[in-house]
Amino acid sequence: MPKRAPSVFMWAQAVDLLDRVEKMQRQMFRPSTSTGSGRPAWEPPVDLFETADEYRILVALPGVSADQLDVLLEDRTLIVTGERSFPLEDAGSTLIHRLELPYGRFERRIELPPGPLTIGARELTDGCLMLVLHKG
Repeated sequence: MPKRAPSVFMWAQAVDLLDRVEKMQRQMFRPSTSTGSGRPAWEPPVDLFETADEYRILVALPGVSADQLDVLLEDRTLIVTGERSFPLEDAGSTLIHRLELPYGRFERRIELPPGPLTIGARELTDGCLMLVLHKG
């Protein structure tokens, strides 16, 4: 294996790390046109955990308040919809230097395993919505 200068190696490692972070950013807040309403929306990332009695679903919704979202359980599909408002009143006169967080309408459809489910706890804390679905 040929020797490389430490500065070249460190730069290559930094570029590789930035590339992986960018891919994660695109994966986390991806746009979607396959929503149930057919309207364009972005999809927030989710984590899904299962215990013997329930499912716990964590939805990342930075900057979204509880009155900006709706949760619906249809058959085996959990649907989380809402809108993340743009933080500036007069965006027309604002020079935007970077815009990485998605704004506007969001919708996330999560297919769940078969069986009767009911929505239990629903808590929005620190930019994350925690939903508890009770089995049976």
